[in-house]
Amino acid sequence: MSTFKEIQGRNIRSYTNNAPNATAGEMWYNRAELKLKGVVASGAWSSTSNLNTAISYAYTGGTQNAAFSAAGAPGPKNQTEEYNGSGWSIGNNVGTARYEGGSAGTLTAGLMYGGYEGPPAPSPYPKAQTEEYDGTSWSEQNDLNTSRYSQGGFGTQTAAVYTNGGNPVADTEEYNGTSWSEGNNSTTNRFDVGTAGTLTAGMIFGGQQPGPAVISATELYDGTNWTNGPSLNSQRSQLGGSGIQTSALAFGGRYYPSPPVRAFTEQFDGTSWSEVGDLATARRQLSSPRASSSNTSSLAIGGSEPGNTAKTEEWNFTANTVTAATWSSGASLGQIRRRGGGTGTQTAGMVFAGFDAATALGQTEQYNGTSWTEVGDLTTARGKLGSATAGSQTAALGFGGSTAEPSNPAIVNNSEEYNGSSWTEGDNLNTARYNLAGAGTQTAGLGFGGYTTSTDRNESEEYNGSSWTEGNNLNTARGNLSGCGTQTAALGAAGYVQGSGNQTVTEEYNGTSWTTVTACPTAQATAVLAGTQTDAIIFAGTPNLTTTVGYDGTNWSTRPSLATGRDYTTGFGTGTAALCAGGNGGTPGDEGIGTVEEFNGSTTAINIVDITTS
Repeated sequence: MSTFKEIQGRNIRSYTNNAPNATAGEMWYNRAELKLKGVVASGAWSSTSNLNTAISYAYTGGTQNAAFSAAGAPGPKNQTEEYNGSGWSIGNNVGTARYEGGSAGTLTAGLMYGGYEGPPAPSPYPKAQTEEYDGTSWSEQNDLNTSRYSQGGFGTQTAAVYTNGGNPVADTEEYNGTSWSEGNNSTTNRFDVGTAGTLTAGMIFGGQQPGPAVISATELYDGTNWTNGPSLNSQRSQLGGSGIQTSALAFGGRYYPSPPVRAFTEQFDGTSWSEVGDLATARRQLSSPRASSSNTSSLAIGGSEPGNTAKTEEWNFTANTVTAATWSSGASLGQIRRRGGGTGTQTAGMVFAGFDAATALGQTEQYNGTSWTEVGDLTTARGKLGSATAGSQTAALGFGGSTAEPSNPAIVNNSEEYNGSSWTEGDNLNTARYNLAGAGTQTAGLGFGGYTTSTDRNESEEYNGSSWTEGNNLNTARGNLSGCGTQTAALGAAGYVQGSGNQTVTEEYNGTSWTTVTACPTAQATAVLAGTQTDAIIFAGTPNLTTTVGYDGTNWSTRPSLATGRDYTTGFGTGTAALCAGGNGGTPGDEGIGTVEEFNGSTTAINIVDITTS
């Protein structure tokens, strides 16, 4: 038998500041603040990367870090998107375009069934088709016994349930991985319900009945029968749901007649529902993967505000405070510019050269994470140059470019090296060109692509700190492309082919040859590529894009967008800490801007609170 004692100072571990590697429930004494501290868990929604396409009534499956979103409205649509915990990427299409059906399973073992097709497809519009997803492609399986839409679904690919649906009905069917069989009806006819759980421990909540009447009722399923459970605190339909029968989450939805959309979130602990933090964006017809094992993590995907949205939010109930990835305003450049070069990190970077209107610039500015300082000018004022993107404030490299705008007759081949205070001439490129890309450092640089007058170039050249030597060519000749990485592990993406337009081509360089890999999702040129060959982001670009997309060495996926669309911009940094500076801002007659934005990836921090008598 344990004996409990009052807490006394000598029995509480004391630290100069906060306890290292603290966990939820831990307490300690902070000597610097003279306070008793502890770690507590809390719940909140945070915005994350958007879907590639605004959508509602999608089919979803998986977890917060590995989910799919398939089909949906308006359309109906047949596309699939996959979420990796940071952003969305495009997958293979479903077999039957539709929306407003049931789904279950995981990213690599998903299931979708039923739904609504609508015009221009031939009637009948309610669907019975079932499809399975293996993480790569969808395949047709045996149909539902009854065509249905607006139904609820939960479970796994081999043990799934659909229940209720349009008209409304209380039908239930069970899937065993091969075929559907009739189960017992639920106690209440309804449609547009929220769902959670498994075949033998599932639940539905909320929904709509004729009238229209929006309800709060909850029902629990044991694999055989439905029984009434505790009602939601807020009546709603077209809501999201996730988790399991003893630890579920309900969020968003609509109430009739007013308000049309809701942000409310409720947690279920197996006994009762309780109100927790609201969605950042109120919406209905949203989706959520239901393979999460509790109410501590979830995704709110798409939906209607009432217009369709691509917004995605993450729910976390944890001792960590989660800060989502985002772009934020940084200090503006001292000199507006476009088509310049850049190198370094977010807190120790520099931009140089470029154009102000038609004037070639030699000015160089350094950034310390807070402000810009002008330093020594280049020897040759120019723009449309390449730069060693992995360089530093004390060892930068710029090469090629043009001394006039428009530029074709004024191409240069000289290189310049920066030592932290001044620029000096280096060796000339073997092929003079402009609008080329760069990677590497001052002593191990790489230049590739670009233009000579009206010709797309595919040449690569390597710099050893003294001279340039020819390397193997790009597979696709192009200019206005973007580059990052090192001389032996470089990445080149997007660009422009004269006569063909903007490109999605992505190539990797291993120090010897270029290999074509997964294409960028958006055809773009004059963008910035920051990071490494296996952890990069591409942002901005023609035509005045705000999109940001990340690359993990295999696939591209969305990231939060810039606030200001721009092209011919400059930037540098990493895949999780990048900077975008200057460019064209998209205004007619715009000759350049000085605005700066900083990108920071998602972070977590321990939620430490003061322990008081209250």
